[in-house]
Amino acid sequence: MDYKEILFSLQDGLAVVTLNREARKNALNSRMRSEITHAMRMASSEARAVVLTGAGDAFCSGQDLSDAGSNGGQLDLERTLRDEYLPMLQAIYDCPVPVVAAVNGAAAGAGANLALAADVVIATESAFFMQAFSKIGLIPDAGGTWFLPRQIGLAKSMGAALFADRVSARQACDWGMIWEAVPDAEFDAHWRERASYLASGPSKAFAATKSALRESFGRTLAEQLSEEAHLQGQCGKTRDFLEGVTAFMEKRPAKFEGR
Repeated sequence: MDYKEILFSLQDGLAVVTLNREARKNALNSRMRSEITHAMRMASSEARAVVLTGAGDAFCSGQDLSDAGSNGGQLDLERTLRDEYLPMLQAIYDCPVPVVAAVNGAAAGAGANLALAADVVIATESAFFMQAFSKIGLIPDAGGTWFLPRQIGLAKSMGAALFADRVSARQACDWGMIWEAVPDAEFDAHWRERASYLASGPSKAFAATKSALRESFGRTLAEQLSEEAHLQGQCGKTRDFLEGVTAFMEKRPAKFEGR
C-alpha cells in the first residue's frame, strides 16, 4: 500500500507507525484507518515490536467529523465503526508482538481509545486523554466501553465518559489507564529505548504473556493455572529459554533470536 496518511518504518525489528495528518491533529479519516490496519497486519508478521505515535504536538484528536468516507457525503457512524474501526482495532489488539502507544500529545475521542488498544501506553506529561463523545451526543466508541472498565474500573470509566473531562497523563498513570507519564524533554528517547528493549526480547514469551493476561478475565483460578502450565511448557521448549538461562549463568545479556 502507498501510505499517504501515516508514516511507516521498520528497522531492527521495530515498526513505527506515525499518524501523519498534523494539520488536523492526526484526526482519523477513512484512508488513515485503512493504512493503520494494513501497517499493523504487516508489522504482525515482520516486526518484533510496534509503536503507534503521532506527528506534531498531538497523538490523535479522534474521528475527523468532516470525513464522509465512501458513504455519499454523509458519515454513517454504524458502518464506519463496523467496517473501518473494528478491523483497525482488531489488528492492533491481535498483533502477536508488543504494541506501544507513544502518546505525544492530545488523545481525544477515538484517538484516546486507539491508544488504549495498545499493550503499553507511554505518554508525555503534557499529554491528556479525553472521552469527548458526550459533548457531541455520542457514546464512547472505538473500544472505549471495553478498554476503560478493564483498566480503571466502572466508577472512573463512568465519570470519564459522562463528564468528558480531560484526564492528564499523570492522572491516567495514577489511575492505571497507562503505564508511564514521562517528562516531555525525555519522551522521544525514552519510548525508543523501551520499544527497542521489546524488539530485542523473547517474542514467543511476549506473545504468550499477552494471551495469558488478557484471557484471565474469563477463567477461574484453576483454569488459569492450567493455562499458565501449558504456555510455560511451550516457552520452556524454545531457544529463547535456553539462551536466557545460559546468559544468566554466564552473567551476560541474553541475545534472543526473535520470531
